[in-house]
Amino acid sequence: MYAKQPKKMLIMNILEILRVHSDEYHPLSQADIVKKLESEYDMKTDRKTVKRNIDNLLDSGFNIEYSVTPRKIKNTETGAVEDSNIHSDYYYLHDFTDSELRLLIDSLLFSTHLPYNQCKALVEKLEKLSSKYFRSRVKHIHAMPNLRPHNDQIFYNVDILDDAISNKRQVSFNYGEYGTDKKMHKRKNKKGEEKEFIINPYQMAAKDGNYYLICNREGYPNLSNYRIDRITDMSILDTKVTPFEKLEATGNNKLSLSDYMKSHIYMFTGKQTKATLQVDKGRISDVIDRFGMDVKFSEETEETVCAHVKADILSIMQFAKNYSPYVKITSPPELVDMIKKEIEEMRKLYK
Repeated sequence: MYAKQPKKMLIMNILEILRVHSDEYHPLSQADIVKKLESEYDMKTDRKTVKRNIDNLLDSGFNIEYSVTPRKIKNTETGAVEDSNIHSDYYYLHDFTDSELRLLIDSLLFSTHLPYNQCKALVEKLEKLSSKYFRSRVKHIHAMPNLRPHNDQIFYNVDILDDAISNKRQVSFNYGEYGTDKKMHKRKNKKGEEKEFIINPYQMAAKDGNYYLICNREGYPNLSNYRIDRITDMSILDTKVTPFEKLEATGNNKLSLSDYMKSHIYMFTGKQTKATLQVDKGRISDVIDRFGMDVKFSEETEETVCAHVKADILSIMQFAKNYSPYVKITSPPELVDMIKKEIEEMRKLYK
């Protein structure tokens, strides 16, 4: 039970009761609200006062819905019977539907770049955007395993990168990788010193449960992708970024995030190429899922079809390996030779 509160808090407590205890399927009557005011806030009032405060909330623009029931009442002054309406079944109309919140929560659960404690805290905040009935249906999410990364700097990293990208400033950071001790270790140079990365940041993007920084490493002509959850000790530099379109690898084109994500399906970097894949027809959905709706099909038979795709070389090879023997690269010849060589190396490894 809450400590006794001043009467001026009545309207805010009514709003909180509606927000927590009601939704479309669980409306509250004025009598229900009166009882909860007494049991939860130690405030005694009557139904007329509750209705007056709800009317004030409605006039102020709060999302409160209710049912209207027509009735006849006698005017005490004139004695005439007049039409009137009874308002009942009040409920708070939340900004997010339960299905929308469920989708957001599932997105957090399926992501792998957020540390366990931060993910759990975000889920709890999302739960509070609906009524208590929604929270009771998602209790199992608190049992998610603590198997996530432990870089608590990730939100700090996102804030720093957001500022750097907005202000077109370079950043410096260390980059980590896991060792056999299951701990993150900073990359080192040939001298055994911690390697500092000077980066031109352009965009951040989520892909396959991870959060990436799309950038250019100072002194190199091509683009790079770095996992944001593996970045530590980041700081903004005073130096301006090299414009994206000035990079040799971009061909003087501006950055289109949608195009970039379509052509880097596994977030590998490198040269893009057009390729033809001979695909088992049962895998057409997988091709479209990975390469998007720009895929063109030809030479269809009862069992296979040729898919014409464009992406970076490593992504095309990875896709073909992932879906072997249902996917075969047929062109260009140099890409066919590359995957043949890799397959041969794999065969030797397992000989």
